[in-house]
Amino acid sequence: MAASVLKISPEMKKTLDSGFAAAFGGVPTRYFSAPGRTEIGGNHTDHQRGRVLAAAVDLDTVAAVRPNATDTIRILSKGYPLSVVRIHELEPVVSEINSTPALIRGVAARFAQLGCKLGGFDAYCESTVLPGSGLSSSAAYEVLIGTIINAMFFDGKASQPEIAKIGQYAENVFFGKPCGLMDQTASAVGNLVTIDFLDKENPVIRGVDFDFAACGHALCIIDTRASHADLTDEYAAIPNEIKSVCARFGKEVLTQIDEKEFFAAIPQLRKSCGDRAVMRCIHFYQENARVPKQVAALENGDFETFLSLVKQSGYSSYMYLQNVIPAGYKEKQDVALSLALCEHFLRGAGAYRVHGGGFAGTVQAFVPVDMLEAFVAGIDGVLGQGACHVLSIRPQGGIELEA
Repeated sequence: MAASVLKISPEMKKTLDSGFAAAFGGVPTRYFSAPGRTEIGGNHTDHQRGRVLAAAVDLDTVAAVRPNATDTIRILSKGYPLSVVRIHELEPVVSEINSTPALIRGVAARFAQLGCKLGGFDAYCESTVLPGSGLSSSAAYEVLIGTIINAMFFDGKASQPEIAKIGQYAENVFFGKPCGLMDQTASAVGNLVTIDFLDKENPVIRGVDFDFAACGHALCIIDTRASHADLTDEYAAIPNEIKSVCARFGKEVLTQIDEKEFFAAIPQLRKSCGDRAVMRCIHFYQENARVPKQVAALENGDFETFLSLVKQSGYSSYMYLQNVIPAGYKEKQDVALSLALCEHFLRGAGAYRVHGGGFAGTVQAFVPVDMLEAFVAGIDGVLGQGACHVLSIRPQGGIELEA
């Protein structure tokens, strides 16, 4: 999908130029942007090579960039230490796991494997995609670095979906997080898209023709103010438990196992894999079938059916996938409380669901416009000012900005 032109605002250019000059001296020569993403449908389906519905949003990570004629990539993100990666040292570094340099090194390494003649550059970054916001700040960052390298050193040879796969490679192999490909694809490609990951080397990406601005509802993302710290094992347990079920069939992912065959084997699977693993597989089969129904509802202009499917998705994630309350948590159940607040303030209207990975992070809500002001005030009154973000969908994915 070709990205449309996106211009950098004079205010943002001034901010980036100032940050760049303070960090590296002189002025940048190019500017880049990659958006955050929101998952509309397909909660935890991507790592099973299933279907998703996702969109880029109008919050992004931006960079001012200049080649530095050295063998070193230097990137300073506002509020973080300087990251330095030498382009001739592109093997995973154990001490860098879960760090920003790991993402930079991983993206650069994959481009080098594809034949890119890397060069050094300096970049100063700022972001409105807050870490832990559920809008995938890490994917936006990976796509941003990939877009920079692609434009400056690879003649734009990598397509947007290929840049997404490069970002996933960096996160899986260098950063140490076993993520799927949805976040990077939504950020790289932009707009509202449905993706079928059945063929992992060539996922089918299709734009969805629907104008959320005209549906009478606002898209809200609620920051539950919960911390992701110490939750890596909770996230990893989902694909790992499902993988244990797949192994009983000699398969890699659930999309390779017929649903009827799975249900027939549940008595044995309960003994060998446990009930939670079985429940999480049930969620996948239901959620994967729900995504094309959501797409059809939107393309047919049937927004009420779409909202009903969003609610069903939320119920399935809570009951079967069980990614709302971390195991053993009693005093802190931020996501569960946020869902309860949505139910209370929406009073049966709109729809709401856990968003993204779950356990911490965010909740998504579709709120009737005439209820929006009261809804935002109610959520912020409990969770804190600015907890409820009203977003719009961005047409562009990862892109070089026109100055």
